[in-house]
Amino acid sequence: MPDPAVRLPAEWEPHAATWITWPQNPRDWPGKFAPMPWAFAEIIRKIANGAGTERVRVLVADAKTERRARGQLAKAAVDLSRVDFFRIPTDRGWMRDCGPCFVERAGRVAVAGFGFDAWSKYPEYQLDARVPETIAGLLGMAYAPATRAGRLVTFEGGALDINGRGTLVTTEECCLDPSVQVRNPGFTHADYEAVFAQALGASNTIWLANGIKGDDTHGHVDDFCRFINARTLVLCAEKNPADENHAILEENRERLEGARLEDGSRPEVIRLPMPAPLFFDGLRLPASYANFLITNACVLVPTFNDANDRIALGILAELFDRPVVGIHAVDLVWGLGTVHCLTRQEPRG
Repeated sequence: MPDPAVRLPAEWEPHAATWITWPQNPRDWPGKFAPMPWAFAEIIRKIANGAGTERVRVLVADAKTERRARGQLAKAAVDLSRVDFFRIPTDRGWMRDCGPCFVERAGRVAVAGFGFDAWSKYPEYQLDARVPETIAGLLGMAYAPATRAGRLVTFEGGALDINGRGTLVTTEECCLDPSVQVRNPGFTHADYEAVFAQALGASNTIWLANGIKGDDTHGHVDDFCRFINARTLVLCAEKNPADENHAILEENRERLEGARLEDGSRPEVIRLPMPAPLFFDGLRLPASYANFLITNACVLVPTFNDANDRIALGILAELFDRPVVGIHAVDLVWGLGTVHCLTRQEPRG
């Protein structure tokens, strides 16, 4: 049963802040690291300089990194009065996945403490894994480890999306694959659903199948399917039947056609195009317009110098009650993630 005192707010609800880690590991963008601080500065500028009261909270490794970040943000005309710096060292710093999962608990903002192991793929994660509890302590927030049968549950923020009323969407590929990037060995649908109910207050889980190709996380849902309001999801569509994403996304469409929301009604599903396949150094990248971030002032959408950029921005502009802004992401996505993967929202208490 869901915990009635706990709720994971939807991303479109008011934020106190957006969290991001200043880029520091060149291995995340090999050969393309030099432009990363300027790409991050543009994301930070759009949030900090936007309408409303949302702050940007930036993790930096040390004082030297903070000085460099402040200088680059100032050159990019960022309103530094709305930016806070936290000296918290990280391994890689994909904030959506290693950062704190902010929930409402008995009317106050708290942190649901999931484990992090670098997507059960990379050896360096010990610093990243400490980030949620460290931030909770600095902000004076309650920290509750997410456990099942006495063990800490490993789970990443990009693996779910939620409508704020009790329905959560995720994938079987990420959660249940028994042999590839196994986060919680032996877990079943029921185990995850019990964790979602207890830690996030989510009573209803929609299980999709697989994530898109090029996704290093093995099935994160925020690369292809997102709630845009309590009753509506956008789902990416690949029109080319020869593209390997076509069958994946059509299977997920079929699943959504049979899905139900927490009140038993069917969700509305709106299709969002995919950009043309994007490759770098022989590797397919997870380029997708669904990796957008909803902020208080606007919606930041990754774009890829593609003919479908305009179409995707137009679709999203019709759906949201705030401006939709494109963020150039051809370089960002070489890190195998874009705007949503890099950020984590803190709800306003």
